[in-house]
Amino acid sequence: MPFPESHPEQYPAGKTVVVFWGMTASGKSTLGRVWASRHQAPYYNTDRIRKELAGLRAEEKRPDAVGRGIYSPAFSVKTYQTMLDRASRDFALGVRLVVLDGSYGRRADRDLVRSMATAAGARCVFFLCLCGEQEARRRLSVRARDPEAVSDGRWEIYLHQQQTFELPEAGEGDCIRLHTEQPVEALMQRLTTQLSG
Repeated sequence: MPFPESHPEQYPAGKTVVVFWGMTASGKSTLGRVWASRHQAPYYNTDRIRKELAGLRAEEKRPDAVGRGIYSPAFSVKTYQTMLDRASRDFALGVRLVVLDGSYGRRADRDLVRSMATAAGARCVFFLCLCGEQEARRRLSVRARDPEAVSDGRWEIYLHQQQTFELPEAGEGDCIRLHTEQPVEALMQRLTTQLSG
């Protein structure tokens, strides 16, 4: 997806954590970065946090096997907790909007975000980013050739997530599905409409 020029926009009053989540290559990071930039909000991405915690450069490639290395369950727990800690700190400092970006493929991880938001007096909105398999494959191919790409997501990861990803369940009314094979500007307009209510 093209990355449009950022510019600040008005955001509704009240503390809010917006989570862009989904499988690898779903478009969540593109949308999360644009949304955070436009609203001048703190933006936390699991790929960047994970590598920061491991002492790696964001662009340093770590094609570890599924569930191994910095992608082990224990390291993932540490990564997601760091995201929560930073969001909680921001809200305590008076920030009104925080943007989180990660797969959040386990309901347990989403529930932890909800708990953090409740403790901070913030509402929580999850945008589940979706795209077709052909588009996901295309995006992964582009990413593999980009030396500045941060994510280590690849086809092997995509196939694994197809088997393990926990889609929203009954009771997760704060989850909104967002099909990302549209122009970014159209998606930004939809996000604004969804969050202005």
